[in-house]
Amino acid sequence: MSKEWRVAFIGCGKRAQAHVAAVQAETRGRVVAVADMQATAAQAMAATLGGGVAVYTDYHTLLAEARPDVVITCLWTPLHLPVFRDCVAAGVQAVLSEKPMAPTWGACGEIARLADSSGCLLTFCHQRRFARGNRLVRQWLAEGRFGAIQRMDLYSPQNLLDCGTHTFDQALSFNNETPAKWVLGAVDPTKLLTWFDVEAESLAVGTVVFANGVRAAFQVGGPDMDLPSGVRVYGSEGFVEVTWDGEIRRAVVYRDPSWTPPKIEEPTAEHMFGVIRNAFDCLESGAEPELSWRKALRAEEIIFALYESVRRRAAVTLPLTGVTDNPFHALLHAGAFAGGAG
Repeated sequence: MSKEWRVAFIGCGKRAQAHVAAVQAETRGRVVAVADMQATAAQAMAATLGGGVAVYTDYHTLLAEARPDVVITCLWTPLHLPVFRDCVAAGVQAVLSEKPMAPTWGACGEIARLADSSGCLLTFCHQRRFARGNRLVRQWLAEGRFGAIQRMDLYSPQNLLDCGTHTFDQALSFNNETPAKWVLGAVDPTKLLTWFDVEAESLAVGTVVFANGVRAAFQVGGPDMDLPSGVRVYGSEGFVEVTWDGEIRRAVVYRDPSWTPPKIEEPTAEHMFGVIRNAFDCLESGAEPELSWRKALRAEEIIFALYESVRRRAAVTLPLTGVTDNPFHALLHAGAFAGGAG
């Protein structure tokens, strides 16, 4: 018989609501506590979850008193490292975090070090890996339906760190998790954004070359994108284009022109069921989660290497070393961009 895992939420805002139905459907977990600085938000989530859920405004007190096995964190990006550090210190066995990992490459590395040394299962919510269309595309690519992958076009809404992470993660999943070899990028900071307490650009473009030789051109934000989000994969024997949420826009197999992909209609809420189910499966089996921190780190490395490329005005070879900050922020606050912060 499976263990019943004690689950807690830290952060009870809008994004946390997307996790609730999936958690309630997972019979192996029981929510015992929620925490949010806004008491009304925590109380509202507790009411949604039903009776017996303790409510806190200080997550430190939650960790000490409720002693959860699993924590789901739905927090602004700069809070990911300190809250994960506290969860590890409290003996939490699994943390399911929102993406991206952190606002600096150094903080990403520290999160990875803590996860590796503690053995705490840590995931980041690239939930679209569980979309049926994305799973089908991964299957087709593994089978060689489109031949060997040669290149990709990558598209994302603004900005690199918060949205681009989904597209780079999607590309990595299609390319057998192969890490990047080198990158070259450019950003347009004319319209400065601040998302979840992190400053970012509104348009970025560039090139990523992966270790297996696959090349990718990307655009994050801005006009004239021929996909609103997602990846177009060109193989030696065909191509396929699929949006973030697994909508297969077009797919062609050159040797079989009559083949057409199935039409997929799947509520995006279903993706969250995969997030929760897979985490519990891996807690029990010890397998690497589909959304593991190791996979998220590969996408983050590409993003921070692209920012570093802007700083160096040159291509950057990976693995990314000698960088601990966010190069975009360093440039912005040094006044390196026309009209930027000084």
